[in-house]
Amino acid sequence: MERYCKILLAASLCLSLALGAASGFDFHEKELQTEEAFRALYDRWRSQHTVSRSLHEKERRFNVFKENVKFVHEFNKQDKPYKLQLNKFGDLTNHEFKAAFASSKIGHHRMFRGAPHGNGTFMYENVGRVPTAVDWREKGAVNPVKNQEQCVDCDTTQNQGCNGGLMDLAFEYVKTNGLTTEEDYPYEAAQGTCGANKKGSTAVTVDGHEDVPANDEDALLKAVANQPVSVAIDAEGQAFQFYKEGVFNGRCGTNLDHGVVVVGYGATVDGTKYWIVRNSWGGDWGEEGYIRMQRGVSEKEGLCGIAMEASYPVVNQPDDSSEGSSAAYIKDEL
Repeated sequence: MERYCKILLAASLCLSLALGAASGFDFHEKELQTEEAFRALYDRWRSQHTVSRSLHEKERRFNVFKENVKFVHEFNKQDKPYKLQLNKFGDLTNHEFKAAFASSKIGHHRMFRGAPHGNGTFMYENVGRVPTAVDWREKGAVNPVKNQEQCVDCDTTQNQGCNGGLMDLAFEYVKTNGLTTEEDYPYEAAQGTCGANKKGSTAVTVDGHEDVPANDEDALLKAVANQPVSVAIDAEGQAFQFYKEGVFNGRCGTNLDHGVVVVGYGATVDGTKYWIVRNSWGGDWGEEGYIRMQRGVSEKEGLCGIAMEASYPVVNQPDDSSEGSSAAYIKDEL
């Protein structure tokens, strides 16, 4: 019943990205007690993350680093369901972080595009019961976490390059043009134009995409129970920048600025419901590149707007699709 494409499908935020693989970074209270200890901590952090700075820039970055350390340290003293960690973004201000890693400007692009329309249908509308927990990673439907680096490339149809875009446009591009493999057309994390001569042979196509009814976490649950789903979120907060582990329930708005993929859902032993979200900031961020975000919140948009702009690709394969659905499972390649 389940058929997984073994080819690369850039269906959501970004079409091909590079894998990040640095370990986490911990520090102790004694390293925060003196200026000298703080500087030694900064040098240790720079060494671990291979960060090179000029003498002038190093001093400026040290000041930013120091404030970020204090933020993480004080936050982790609180009784929260999630923890923070001083990661590779340690000497970036939150403004710099947002500009480099959470600036997809989805609302901006949506104004030009108009309301989402997809195929005009929602195939999972009549789904009744769903499993209590789903994790598409365990079913082989999700590729390894990638790293977009400092390029926000969610759209392939209008040469937006690193200027963000809409995931729906990526689906439409694949429907019209097909998609080649990362081997034939590697991701470069740089502004540029589409190289038609690099496309190689078409590895995959889709028959279209559908939009999940907006502002409806129950509808999103039905969709995720059947396949990974592309969503947009507000990821600009400082707690999001330094997220390490746990169920994120921090303050955030609905200014959608980042595209990610919901690859499952579940609940903690104390009953806290969550979404399993695949990010594109490398495997050294969060829970090996993933974040668990609280599910079933009071706001209709979902936490950080997760239920506002959800969509998924459709491949019509009647002979091999699940009962009641015209879509086969598709291996996600965000």
